[in-house]
Amino acid sequence: MTTVSMSTSTPKRSSLVPRLATFAYGLFAYACFFATILYAIGFIGNWIVPKSIDSGVAGPIVPSLLINAALLAVFVVQHTVMARPAFKRWITRYIPASIERSTFVIAASASLGLAFWQWRPLPQVIWDVGEGASFYLLTALSITGWAIVFLSSFMVSHFDLFGLRQTWFRLIDRPYIAVGFRLVGLYKVVRHPLMLGFLIAFWATPVMTVGHLAFALLVTGYIFMGTWFEERDLIAEHGENYLDYRRRVRGLIPIPKHASK
Repeated sequence: MTTVSMSTSTPKRSSLVPRLATFAYGLFAYACFFATILYAIGFIGNWIVPKSIDSGVAGPIVPSLLINAALLAVFVVQHTVMARPAFKRWITRYIPASIERSTFVIAASASLGLAFWQWRPLPQVIWDVGEGASFYLLTALSITGWAIVFLSSFMVSHFDLFGLRQTWFRLIDRPYIAVGFRLVGLYKVVRHPLMLGFLIAFWATPVMTVGHLAFALLVTGYIFMGTWFEERDLIAEHGENYLDYRRRVRGLIPIPKHASK
């Protein structure tokens, strides 16, 4: 039989300085994410930013493709490995659990920043719809994709996804409370609305170049691989609840499934 000792003394609160440092780290990680996602919007759309997906001097096609693929591979490996539960268990042996997600966000932002910085443009045009209605339609569709990304993150827990919520709990000296498995908003019609938003943003472009197409193809491949890994983890964590959800709701295409008889 297990015994539990009772005490009327108030639990000792941890020191304020490390809690403030943890929250500052979370704020820094969130700032890295926000700067990176804003730059990504400009990078993909060839808007405002000093270096976009099609800007710069074009080099030979094959070496440029290989360099770009290697740059994206850095992000894919970082994202895939650091998102796995086994890695999280390992790294939290060396860093506090409250900053594990923030560390992931900083690493992801750095790997994307490297890709933006070293990207080799391949501006050969595959399609160009011109300046008419199609231009504005595809531009609006791409912006809609980015909007879906942001909205989807808030439908579950935006600040938990990017590590700030975890550091806030540490700041106020309270145990972390997981968000849990919730079906809200777009998650009722598609299992991965955030990834759907990315796909729309990447593919809806009035001017498709070789470099943009290579980026879209490589990232699309990673999205399918990443969602497969993520669903394995979700099934392991939530069991039949998630399996039932997967039977009822499509992964990336928001078309209702036929009810099983």
